[in-house]
Amino acid sequence: MFSQLQLSIQQHIRRHDSSFQLQTCHAIGGGSISRAWRFDGRERSYFVKLNRAACSGMFAAEAAGLAELARAGSVRVPRPLCHGEEGDTAFLVCEWLHLSPSGRGSAARLGGQLAALHRHTRQTFGWERDNTIGATPQINTPETDWCTFWRERRLGFQLALAEQNGMSPGLLHKGERLMVALDGLLAGHRPQASLLHGDLWGGNWGVDDAGAPVLFDPAVYFGDREAELAMTELFGGFPEDFYAAYRENWPLDEGYALRRTLYNLYHVLNHFNLFGGGYAAQAGSMMDTLLAEAG
Repeated sequence: MFSQLQLSIQQHIRRHDSSFQLQTCHAIGGGSISRAWRFDGRERSYFVKLNRAACSGMFAAEAAGLAELARAGSVRVPRPLCHGEEGDTAFLVCEWLHLSPSGRGSAARLGGQLAALHRHTRQTFGWERDNTIGATPQINTPETDWCTFWRERRLGFQLALAEQNGMSPGLLHKGERLMVALDGLLAGHRPQASLLHGDLWGGNWGVDDAGAPVLFDPAVYFGDREAELAMTELFGGFPEDFYAAYRENWPLDEGYALRRTLYNLYHVLNHFNLFGGGYAAQAGSMMDTLLAEAG
């Protein structure tokens, strides 16, 4: 009835939930990178994410990121149970949450909760471990200076990948000029190192049966909270009451509109590195805007 892989993962679950007995297993959507199952037992269910064994570190970092967000106690996340490898497959097991799209008032509730999450701060930018943004490595080596962190751990890393992935010399030259201009673009901006979800677009949140917002698929690090807000505006945006609730709890600093372009360039470069295509032209246009501002 069940495959050897499913039975092996059940045994991993039982080390943390001794009463769990797998009764049914259903394949469900796991996103563009991984596949997933729903494991149903008599009393509870689990979400099981699967990928190649080489992705075991990615799942370990995701579990650690979910645990970091859960400790903050600001926004609900699926509770990670266990992760590991079985044969050629890596897996991550989390509690199963029945999620639905945002309902009336849920976006505003998320805005307030996200501002509370960002109040959790550290002295350094980054995190104690690297993780991934999509399928791309995300380097989180701690740094005390935000401009240096963004130059070296974010834009510089993506531009180096872009060169390997065939980005044109003209665009790469613009990227080099922008790296030099960062000090001026971020002059006077001294953000706190806030706890960030790190990959917050509309597809990475939902609402549980009680109407509470839930965040999932994080790329956690400590950084400028504006980088988080910027990404929410990149792929279609969130409802306006989300932004109104956030600003009510923690207004944004002057100059955010320009920094939004700078921060979203990281994600557009990442999409070029993952998917190619028109993202190169979009990145070029964003770099033009930033370089014109830098003078």
